[in-house]
Amino acid sequence: MTDQKQPNAEGTVKNRLLKRGFLALIVTQFFGAANDNILKGVLIFMVINGAWAGDLGAGGQGIVGICFTLPFIVLSGYAGQFADRNSKRYVSVLAKLIEIPIAILALIGFWIGNLWITLSALIALTCQSAFFGPAKYGMIPELVGSRDLSRANGTINMMTNIAVILGTYSAGIIADAYSPLPDPSGTMPALLWLPGVVMVAVAIAGLVAVTFLQQLEPGDRTLNYDPNPFATYFSVIREIAAKPLLMIMLAWGYFYFLAGLALLIIPEYSDVLSVTRTEASVLLGVMGLAIGLGSVAAGLISGNTIRPRLIPIGAAGLTFFFALLGFVPPTMPNVAIFIFGAGVSAGFYIIPLQSLLQRLSPGDERGRFLGTANCISFAFLLLASLLFWIISEFSKFFGTNPERIFLISAALMAVGVAFFSWRLKARGFTLADVE
Repeated sequence: MTDQKQPNAEGTVKNRLLKRGFLALIVTQFFGAANDNILKGVLIFMVINGAWAGDLGAGGQGIVGICFTLPFIVLSGYAGQFADRNSKRYVSVLAKLIEIPIAILALIGFWIGNLWITLSALIALTCQSAFFGPAKYGMIPELVGSRDLSRANGTINMMTNIAVILGTYSAGIIADAYSPLPDPSGTMPALLWLPGVVMVAVAIAGLVAVTFLQQLEPGDRTLNYDPNPFATYFSVIREIAAKPLLMIMLAWGYFYFLAGLALLIIPEYSDVLSVTRTEASVLLGVMGLAIGLGSVAAGLISGNTIRPRLIPIGAAGLTFFFALLGFVPPTMPNVAIFIFGAGVSAGFYIIPLQSLLQRLSPGDERGRFLGTANCISFAFLLLASLLFWIISEFSKFFGTNPERIFLISAALMAVGVAFFSWRLKARGFTLADVE
């Protein structure tokens, strides 16, 4: 009887990817990622060459990026504690409830044409996402089990990047409708209501999706909150300072530094290639699609294990395609091809790291560990925004050729992977498969 039941038990583990809880998480995350990219994308286009062009100076999208990242750095520690103390379902539902009034604030900002109200909505949306992040990633092991972590992360990354595709492409269309570029054949009427109405509709869809998430066990109800927003980070980092997990966190966060630079450069192609914002947003969509496909491929290759040997493969691909983006004179076809290659490589780089973070974090402290990883990631994103702003403001070399910043990305990827490989080896970590 035992031999007959075992295959069914194993099949049950695999089928968790198709069960209500994990599917509800995927759909909830899908709408959340879409809304983030709609608001951020429209804002970036508006400060490059739209309704608020010049209001934030040269490289204004870097300022938008800073507004997007700072709340994650300040709040991820609180968010990790909150996720550990409460049921992660409760945290998720609360986050989705709060998203609706934030979308309404964005609607008001766009409607009256006020940049500062709209930026405030972006900051508020980022605060909401900061609290959702540790709960989202922390509940994946609870929903699917450790053996399916690579496949689960590959699946959720694929769906997240499909949301990025739709969100960024929609941002281009919405930006063109909200603040039409000069048209020799006549000026299109501005649809001032469109960005906010779309955001409210997406927020409501996310709230509906999260209600299908199954009940999850509450966390440590006796956990006392530390009022110092950085205490959690220091505590976790001290605990893992001599372990491979710290270098894994840093390597995962380092990807966000390079991805952050790419996401700030790509909208510039609307000027570099003299195309519409909608056409430029296609390139962001290509990157999202490619990362999704790379993530799924990495998950399928990993199967029931975590395969760290995919990390240097992904890093090599990122270095190669970033270099091509910086060296080769840009045309729409070759830029799309190189971005696609970089995106697929990114999937191979991040899926093993993400799975290792979840696998090696203690179950009763997973929220705080993942909150610390979130903080590190967004600290790198903040650094990317600052670097982009500095380059745009003070570098003549990149002024008329912003795509050359990809050369910096290529060099940083090569140096970064060499450093992290060396430090991980020093801490006794090998590229052997992890069950």
